[in-house]
Amino acid sequence: MTVVGTWNLENLFKPGADFGPGSEAVYRKKLHGLATTIDEAGLDVLAVQEVGDPDALGDLAALLGGEWRHVTSEHFEAAHPIRVGFLSRLPIEVLADAADFPGQLGATQTDDSGTHISRMGRGALAVRVEAPGQELILIACHLKSKLLSFPSDGKSSRFAPRDEGERARYAAYALNRRTAEAVTVRALADRLLDAQGRTRPVMVLGDLNDEPQAATTQILLGPPGSELGTLGADRPDGGDASRLWNLAPRIPEDERYSRIYRGRGELIDHILASQTLLAQTQEVHMVHTRPLPSVTDDAPARRDAPASDHALLLTRLTSGQA
Repeated sequence: MTVVGTWNLENLFKPGADFGPGSEAVYRKKLHGLATTIDEAGLDVLAVQEVGDPDALGDLAALLGGEWRHVTSEHFEAAHPIRVGFLSRLPIEVLADAADFPGQLGATQTDDSGTHISRMGRGALAVRVEAPGQELILIACHLKSKLLSFPSDGKSSRFAPRDEGERARYAAYALNRRTAEAVTVRALADRLLDAQGRTRPVMVLGDLNDEPQAATTQILLGPPGSELGTLGADRPDGGDASRLWNLAPRIPEDERYSRIYRGRGELIDHILASQTLLAQTQEVHMVHTRPLPSVTDDAPARRDAPASDHALLLTRLTSGQA
């Protein structure tokens, strides 16, 4: 049995950083809470998001004890240096750290001043993990947030628009950016799948910042058809070699949310798997170790929060064929 998961750790910075907690005590309390959840879940490998400082992830690995390893992407935004990574107690090797949009896609506008970008804000990190009976190829990602920020004359961004026109424009910028990032992750998955998904165990894990039926989430699936919960789910077809299946329908219905935004549960953290893994991933769970907070658009207000605002999503894999 191999337990694989994904978790947005919510601004894992050391004390004193611009986005970090205000004291060492708050930092240590959060680390211990994260470590307890990971340990109790029995995880073997965990894709993580919002790592503000690789050394903080190292502190978390040290608390877990044993031979836990940690790796992080080298791609992040200077203004808010959160990145994706992995924690693993299994041997792990970095395969790719991707950020550039596919060349055919072109640049994406991000603000009213006409700024354009041609790469992800947070890189997508691909690793190979030596699990019992097989190697797993895992991709950690964190797509552009739906929580909007607006330009300000001061040091910090605004979280309230000047008017509804500004809100609509920045929502479009964020959506276009999230779409381009989904295309970039899908391109990385295509390269690693190499049209061999019937035998190659590939998973995409992370905070997609949208729900299962959102267009950006659907981009990651690849060829349409055979999604879990549809009539074609058990019918082999030509797309199976390149398709990824979102495991969301296998989460028990009462667990099917990973964050609460303004009082409403949202499923925005996901695990997608290639065909060869479907028979091994019957058990999928959201780990709600405590009631999740209801968050708003004011992200800085949670700087000293002692726990993540996301739940941990995991799947237990039966052993593959050696």
